[in-house]
Amino acid sequence: MKRILLIGAAVAALAAPLSVQAGDNLLNASYDVSRELFEDVNAAFIATHPGVTIDQSHGGSSKQARAILEGLEADVVTFNQVTDIDALVKGGFVSKDWKAAFPNSASPFYSFPAFLVRAGNPKGIKDWGDLVRDDVKVIFPNPKTSGNARYTYLAATAYAKEAFNNDPAKVEAFVTKIFDNVPVFDTGGRAATTTFVERETGDVLITFEAETKGIAKEFGTDKFDIVTPSVSLLAEFPVAVVDKVADKKGTRDLAKSYLDFLYTPEGQKILAENGNRVNDPKVTAEFKEQFPDVRLVKVEDVFGGWEKVTKEHFAAAGTLDKIYGSR
Repeated sequence: MKRILLIGAAVAALAAPLSVQAGDNLLNASYDVSRELFEDVNAAFIATHPGVTIDQSHGGSSKQARAILEGLEADVVTFNQVTDIDALVKGGFVSKDWKAAFPNSASPFYSFPAFLVRAGNPKGIKDWGDLVRDDVKVIFPNPKTSGNARYTYLAATAYAKEAFNNDPAKVEAFVTKIFDNVPVFDTGGRAATTTFVERETGDVLITFEAETKGIAKEFGTDKFDIVTPSVSLLAEFPVAVVDKVADKKGTRDLAKSYLDFLYTPEGQKILAENGNRVNDPKVTAEFKEQFPDVRLVKVEDVFGGWEKVTKEHFAAAGTLDKIYGSR
């Protein structure tokens, strides 16, 4: 099974021509559940750039950022969290104006936390409110190491804020109960998928919509159902050239071309084929039937922006620490 077999591969080379210059090889550090996506992206890009090789490194988005700060020489990053690129800015690896380097604030595609349940949805899970029931076991990775899980935490919090009229005690109790219903916290999204699919643990997997589509497609729509909640959180997937590395290796032009490719009609179609939502109007129209309507809220509107979220929720002794430590 493709997704299970790939879980142990931290870095995978997609091509290896006999004669390759240093500037003809890129390393893309990406989030945990993007393996199959970038296999397709890289193959298409290499087809128009003979002699180029693209290597991949996959893991929890925050772990990937730390790895770069500690020496992983990635030329580009394709993350699932703005804060992880901001960490590279603070470390001197990425320029401060990285959002202006590419369209849509350097986010070529987007998704949101959705649910994957067993075939027939035996527990009748329809929305976030069902996840606090005593008979429901929830699977998602550790928000300490996974950007995927941080979106889940924020989406659940956003739902609770609406449901309980921003009552902080009720919101915290709601999210804490969801955490209490998680039997195991894996470090990344793909490991959580393995726990749910291969180990058959849990009643519902919360992950990006794109991942739910990929799982259902690969393992069979007769085995799983996708549930779109009433409201979820917009998850933008930011990209950036790692300036410090690209300048050192002489790969800046190639790195930029690689990320530019994600915005081309061909790149956008590949992203959509892999279950991601895109901004290209023609591609969006082409895949409209595959993406159900959903009300998405933004971090900026609900939480006051990523900087505020980081301080209040994800910093040491923040709300996440309090909730995670209580279980």
